[in-house]
Amino acid sequence: MSVKAKKHLGQHFLKDENVAKQIVEALSWNGYENVLEIGPGMGVLTKYLIQEKKNVSVVEIDTESVEYLNKNYPDLPIFAEDFLKMNLSERFHHQPISILGNFPYNISSQIVFKVIEDRVLVPEMVGMFQKEVAERISAKEGSKVYGILSVLTQAYYKAEYLFTVDENVFNPPPKVKSGVIRLTRFREKLEINEKLFFTVVKLAFNQRRKTLRNALKSLNIDEDKIEDNLLNLRAEQLSVDRFIELTSKITQ
Repeated sequence: MSVKAKKHLGQHFLKDENVAKQIVEALSWNGYENVLEIGPGMGVLTKYLIQEKKNVSVVEIDTESVEYLNKNYPDLPIFAEDFLKMNLSERFHHQPISILGNFPYNISSQIVFKVIEDRVLVPEMVGMFQKEVAERISAKEGSKVYGILSVLTQAYYKAEYLFTVDENVFNPPPKVKSGVIRLTRFREKLEINEKLFFTVVKLAFNQRRKTLRNALKSLNIDEDKIEDNLLNLRAEQLSVDRFIELTSKITQ
């Protein structure tokens, strides 16, 4: 039995064993024993994960894949549900859990946002994304692809672009290259109003061609509190730390 890749689920099954090994080897296993693989398909990553002798579980929404995994990995804990709706605290009893996967392109950004939301539980994440998304997550200020996803991720995680993966190692081959990244958490909380920080970042990039003064107009900022002509800059010119600094000045 094999599983047919389903377009509506964004499935592109990895068939290169070396790439699969490299992805699993990118996990540090530093400070956690639990790993949750998202969208294992036919288990090309799963088989290498299991060899690590840790607590491996998978979450899979495709019923055909679930059937295949049950048959080929009878001892593997499988959550037949949507990762985006999972309550990780309940599932893993508030234990740290690393996330790994060849992520479906159509929900990959949402997966990252969920990891950020659950960052207290997730010390590390290794995943394969569409190359453009992987570059966006790990981009630095000044880059054209630096945006909301870059800043919100890097406020809590060190983002490393590890390597690029060619289209022909998938079945079916996607139309674009893929990129593997590792996120390593270095803090769980910002010492500012985090809700306001998220708002500032989103407003700033939603009108990225405007200066911050105009993009953040709806926040009624007291400009006397902001120095350095900061409000004359555009969103892509600010580092993550400068966004944090700006938010703290808005709230003072």
